[in-house]
Amino acid sequence: MVAGKWNWDIAFMISAFGWKAAIAVVLNAVGATLLFRKELSQLSTTDSSEGSNSVPLVLSLVHLAFLVGVVVFAHHPAIFVGLFLFFLGVADAYRHHQDRLILREGLLVAFFLAGLVVLGGQQQWWLQPVLMSMSSDAVFFGATIFTAFTDNAALTYLGSLVEGLSDDFKYALVAGAVTGGGLTIIANAPNPAGIAILRSHFEEEVVHPLGLLLAALPPTIIAALAFWYL
Repeated sequence: MVAGKWNWDIAFMISAFGWKAAIAVVLNAVGATLLFRKELSQLSTTDSSEGSNSVPLVLSLVHLAFLVGVVVFAHHPAIFVGLFLFFLGVADAYRHHQDRLILREGLLVAFFLAGLVVLGGQQQWWLQPVLMSMSSDAVFFGATIFTAFTDNAALTYLGSLVEGLSDDFKYALVAGAVTGGGLTIIANAPNPAGIAILRSHFEEEVVHPLGLLLAALPPTIIAALAFWYL
């Protein structure tokens, strides 16, 4: 949402955010693995390749090629749409080897972002004086907290509408929005898709919001430390 406006290329994102995010992810993953090692040890170790529904290697490579294409052509709408339609065709032709496509959740996120772009520009009149009165520290922790109540893309996009922000301010805004992205379902676009995949493992297929918040606090704190002190 801000890369084009602030001229942040992939090299800058890796040097400013990527390696810190990688450290936080590894620490949180190791911590979760150790915490739930008993449950993980009880999972079935049956090799799925022995079953009749094993996915052919060629199809896996095709999916990987689609992922690479989406990343490379993310800012080229015509090619992106063509890849997406081609993917839908492959998924339908080989539905025997596919999970259910999570199209409804993806469309909901797309409509939200479209509405954000259309209506966000009308919020500059009050947003600019509020942000300009805050320090970088306040922006970082404020963005981390507020992204639990709204989408982090909304925070970063609205911030990109404000002119005259310092580099430290821009970093604090994006880092805070990324840090708090796991505190709630709505805070980050992949979260609704993740819930759709995992909800069958919860009682009555319902994820308790307070339980999710409490469980997300420790990894959120680790991410905050990584982004703010490294």
